[in-house]
Amino acid sequence: MLEKIETSKAPPAMGPYSQAVKAGALLFVSGQIPVDPETGVLVSGSIEEQTRRVMANIGGILSAAGISFDRLVKTTIFLRDMDTFVRVNEVYGSFFSGTFPARACVEVSRLPKNVNIEIEAVAVLP
Repeated sequence: MLEKIETSKAPPAMGPYSQAVKAGALLFVSGQIPVDPETGVLVSGSIEEQTRRVMANIGGILSAAGISFDRLVKTTIFLRDMDTFVRVNEVYGSFFSGTFPARACVEVSRLPKNVNIEIEAVAVLP
């Protein structure tokens, strides 16, 4: 059985998808970009600021599902410029304690709204 997760603590879906979907013991979080959910405005500051916004959006979705970052088991980071990897990694890592999730990070030519970063995630539910 599938259950849609929605929250105002992350940007609304911009198309025919859900912010997240519970499927059995897993939560699949759609790719999040640096959009402030309160204003709908893209965060256009440093890659660190953009990464913090993306991670905060993911955190809002996790919270809506009743879990936190410690339940993430896999993430995929999409970057427009791999030269920002170290800076992204510093911010990303600050959201975890204990075991880090498995992860892939890839450079892509373009992302929605021409942002510099997008992160998707998979979490295990209690």
